[in-house]
Order: sequence, then structure tokens, then C-alpha cells
Amino acid sequence: MRYQPEHKAEVHEKIVKDASRRVRTEGMNGAGVAAVMRDNGLTHGGFYRHFGNKDELLLESLREAFRETVDTLSQEAEKSRPETAWKAIVKAYLSLEYCDHPERGCPLPALAPELARVDKSMKGQILAELVNYKDRMLPFMPGRGVADKERAFFSIFSTMIGAIEIARMLPERAMREKVLANTRDFLLHSF
Repeated sequence: MRYQPEHKAEVHEKIVKDASRRVRTEGMNGAGVAAVMRDNGLTHGGFYRHFGNKDELLLESLREAFRETVDTLSQEAEKSRPETAWKAIVKAYLSLEYCDHPERGCPLPALAPELARVDKSMKGQILAELVNYKDRMLPFMPGRGVADKERAFFSIFSTMIGAIEIARMLPERAMREKVLANTRDFLLHSF
């Protein structure tokens, strides 16, 4: 059976989206190629029609995760006045819903320790994704100039990432919500 040319692109996108959710949920080593392909109705051998190797899939899945995160946070920010856009980002990021669903959330709380240990050949590409993430969020950050906005970005996002990581370790919903609420209140009153 012959497929239309766009079929390969659609399948590729579906594989990347599935891998992106899996990586955020199961970690970089937990999202096996065979499972991703099987869940998309494909064989392990079909993987090489789409990717040169697992690292290529991993980088594309990270790129997809960052894109999803930026799109979600940007939409929240754009619903607010420009001077309070960053607050909308903080509220969305530090929500229990966002915390309890790593497959839909920012890849950094889910993968930061693993990303720090990736092969040197991947570090440059991951850095490029991090810079793009920062650049896309910068217009929403508090501050007068670029330097102030960058300082705010690193302070706000580092704090939020850490809070999500800690909250995800806690077994009880009330404990997770307390960590998120305290961090949210701290950030909203700090800038």
C-alpha cells in the first residue's frame, strides 16, 4: 500500500509527540524506542525511517516539550495585562494540575538531572533549546530592560522548577499543594 507524502510527516509528528510525553513521564531512559513505536502501531525497524538514532528522537521530543510548554505559558500570559503577564505564568506553572501531569508540563522539572548528564554531543543542542525557551518567555518577565528581565526569568523559573520537583516527590496532595502555594505566594510578592 502506497501512502501519501504527508503520511510520513504525520506519523513522524505522532511519534515525536508520544515520545515527548513519555520522556517527561518516564525519563530519558524510560521511554524506549520499541514501546514508542509499538504504541504508534509501528515496528521497531520502522524507527529508522524517521530517525537516525535514539538521540535524534530524544532531541526532537525535548524540542516538542519545550514548544508545548512555551505555547501553554504564552497563552496564559497573553490573557493578562502586559505588566502582570509573568504572574499568570507563575500561577499556571505552579498549579497542582501542572504538577500532577508531567507528561504535559515543562521538561525541566522532569528531566533536569538527566539533561545535566547527557553526552557532550547533545549538550549544545539542549542549550539551544534552553536559550529559545528563555527568549520566548523574556517578553513576559518583570523588569525594565533585558538584563532585569533575564534576572527575573532565571530567578522565577529556577524557583518554579525546584518547587515542582519537590512537590512531585510528596505523596499527599495537600503537601504538594502547600509547596506550590507557598512558592507561588513568595514569587508573586517578590517582584
